Amino acid sequence: MAAMFKLPTRATAPFCPSEVRGSVFIDPALPVWRRLLKFAGPGLLISVGYMDPGNWATDIEAGSRFGYDLLFVVLLSSLAAIVLQTLSLRLGIVTGKDLARASRDAYKPATAKFMWLCAEIAIIACDVAEVLGCALALKLLFGLPLAWGIVITGLDTIIVLGLQGRGFRRLEAIVLGLIATIAICFLVELVLVGPDFIEIAKGLIPSPIVVTDTNALYLAIGILGATVMPHNLYLHSSVVQTRVSGNSQAAKKSAINFATLDVALSLALAFFINAAILVLAAAAFHATGATEVAEIEDAYRLLEPIAGTAAASILFGVALLASGQSSTFTGTVAGQVIMEGFLDLKIPCYQRRLITRGLALIPALAGVLWLGEDSVGRLLVMSQVVLSLQLPFAIYPLIRLTSSRQTMGPFASPLLLQAIAWSLFVVIVAANFWLLLQLFLG
Repeated sequence: MAAMFKLPTRATAPFCPSEVRGSVFIDPALPVWRRLLKFAGPGLLISVGYMDPGNWATDIEAGSRFGYDLLFVVLLSSLAAIVLQTLSLRLGIVTGKDLARASRDAYKPATAKFMWLCAEIAIIACDVAEVLGCALALKLLFGLPLAWGIVITGLDTIIVLGLQGRGFRRLEAIVLGLIATIAICFLVELVLVGPDFIEIAKGLIPSPIVVTDTNALYLAIGILGATVMPHNLYLHSSVVQTRVSGNSQAAKKSAINFATLDVALSLALAFFINAAILVLAAAAFHATGATEVAEIEDAYRLLEPIAGTAAASILFGVALLASGQSSTFTGTVAGQVIMEGFLDLKIPCYQRRLITRGLALIPALAGVLWLGEDSVGRLLVMSQVVLSLQLPFAIYPLIRLTSSRQTMGPFASPLLLQAIAWSLFVVIVAANFWLLLQLFLG
């Protein structure tokens, strides 16, 4: 375990998982506020996955069709995400292993390979959403044909190459800038549209609509899949190891506390952005009778006449582009974590990026060419449902490993946390099963 705290000896591709562990030393003698600032960062990287273009599609359609009624799903999904990400960071800090590595050590080779396949499917589904989101943003802002925009997104590997040798904190700073851009854009959007705050408060209260309306259930599961993302559980257990405070039990306890606060604050920001997207759609479209807005492109075009200014649609497009690009960075690192952990296979980050993006371009291009340019929203929602279907295969080993005293020692999850985690697992599995049943019977 001491190897976990060895400082990197070379600067190439510092944001690849095998080379970032131990990159930021946290002096336990520092004041609390300074230690908190040094611990901040991994949570922001994780939060990016909770506000990618896939979230936009599900939140916009949910707000347009059902107004504020599904806002509680965004809230509950965000709370579930905090619980699961907390388990992930605890695993990484205590064992010095990411979830992929720990799963490979705990399960038979055939089982581990199956889990790896599920994780790769989740990453590709997430990357499809990033491809479609960035391509659509380029089309909306610059009039570029969607198919060409999809091809251009394949060039983002150049960005990954350009970041090599820049340091993990540099990556975190770039992601923070992109997140701030998204947040500011939506804050201005909400001011321009003027939502009904009383209805927002009502929307945060759980509604039976998700069990009485198949369309609402489909969107709710899409929101869940877009919010609680499987690859983030693998990623967080790795990147949290970039914060080092020592090997002692007290140091690990302190690290868990600071990392939990980091992820809670970061995912609270992600909740605000996701809620803002749904609220924007509810206020701008559902409240004005436009209840069939299911495409991001339609939302972009309708915002200007409803808000009364072209700035609304431009800000929307800029936020969409920032959302897709920020997810690109974390998707690369997550793919590397999964490949190294399950297969013990190490390749340069840009090669991993080429593989992931290449596999995502095929379904994205095929979907657009087959279904047309107005199908982006449907494809995005579909990608998020795929993520939700893959989620149990990451949650189950995470809960089992973090509940085991053999694995976690005195840091094994307390009974209350275990009960909450297993309840989330049952709800997610039941919701997925119900959705498949409804789609099959329908």
